[in-house]
Amino acid sequence: MTTMAQDEAVRSPDTPATRDAGSVRRHELAAFLRHRREHITPEQVGLPRGRRRRTPGLRREEVAHLAAVGVTWYTWLEQARDIQVSVQVLDALARTLFLDPSERAHLFRLAGQVDPTPARDCPSITPGVRAILDQLEPVPACVQNSRYDILAYNRTYGLLLCDLDEVPAEDRNCMVLSYTNADWRASIVRLDEAQRLMAARFRATMAGHLAEPAWKMLLKRLRAESPDFCAMWDRHEVVAHRSKRKEFDNRYVGRITVDHTDLWLGPEAGPRLVTYAPVDEVSRERLEKLRRIAREKPTTRVG
Repeated sequence: MTTMAQDEAVRSPDTPATRDAGSVRRHELAAFLRHRREHITPEQVGLPRGRRRRTPGLRREEVAHLAAVGVTWYTWLEQARDIQVSVQVLDALARTLFLDPSERAHLFRLAGQVDPTPARDCPSITPGVRAILDQLEPVPACVQNSRYDILAYNRTYGLLLCDLDEVPAEDRNCMVLSYTNADWRASIVRLDEAQRLMAARFRATMAGHLAEPAWKMLLKRLRAESPDFCAMWDRHEVVAHRSKRKEFDNRYVGRITVDHTDLWLGPEAGPRLVTYAPVDEVSRERLEKLRRIAREKPTTRVG
C-alpha cells in the first residue's frame, strides 16, 4: 500500500470499527427514545387515554404527530435504522418527550449532532468556578464558551455593559449583544474598532467549527440582524485572542478603563474565564461603586 493510500485509510471514517460504533449508538438512541416515550402519559401531552390503550406511555404515531415527523421515519429511528437525523427533528423530539438539559444533551450525542441552541448548562460552571466569579468582585468577570455565549457572570459584570439579567438567555452572546443591543453598544468606547476585532476573532475561531449547526445558526443570525456585522465579516480579517486594554462608558458610574484577560478552563480553547481588571484607582473606585449598585438589585445567574 502506498503512503497516500495508507493516509487515506487512516482518514477514512468508513471502517469496521466506526461502523460498529455507529450501530451501537443507533441502538442506544432507539432504546433511549422508546424508554422516554413509554414514560410520557397521554394526559401530559393533552391526549385522551382511551379504554383500548395497551402501550405504556405514548404510541409511536403519537410522538411522530406531536413532533411533526413522519410515522414511518420515527419508527425506523426506534428500530435503529441507519438514517440521518437533523437537528431540527432532534429539537422537536426533545420538546415532545419533555427532555431535561442532560437528557437533551444525551439525545444529541447519540444522534451524532451538535445542539444548535445556546449552552445554558456547562460542565465547566462548577460551584468552585461560581465562587471564583464572586470572589473576583469588584473585578467584572464571566465565563464564555468559544462561541461567545455568556455562561455565567458575577454581579459587577452583569451591569458593566447592560443589565444582563434583563437579557433573554438565548441573547446572552457577546457577538449578538455587540451588534444588536443598544445599551451594550453604547457602553463600548470606540465601538467600530471593537466590532471589527470581534468579527475577526469570531472568523478565526469559527474555522474549527464550520460544519457545526450552532455556529452556522449564529452566523446566519448576525448576518440577518446586523448590516454592521455583514460589513465587518466581508473584510475576511482574522485575529487571534489576546489581552487588550478596553474602555467602557458605564451608565451608572461613568468611564472605566480595564485590562481584558482570557483564562481558559481546560486544555482546549473552549470555555474561558474573562476578567476586566481596573488599570487605575479611579476605575477601581468606580467598579466598587458599580458592585454596590449591583448588590442592591435581585439577580438571575446563568450556568
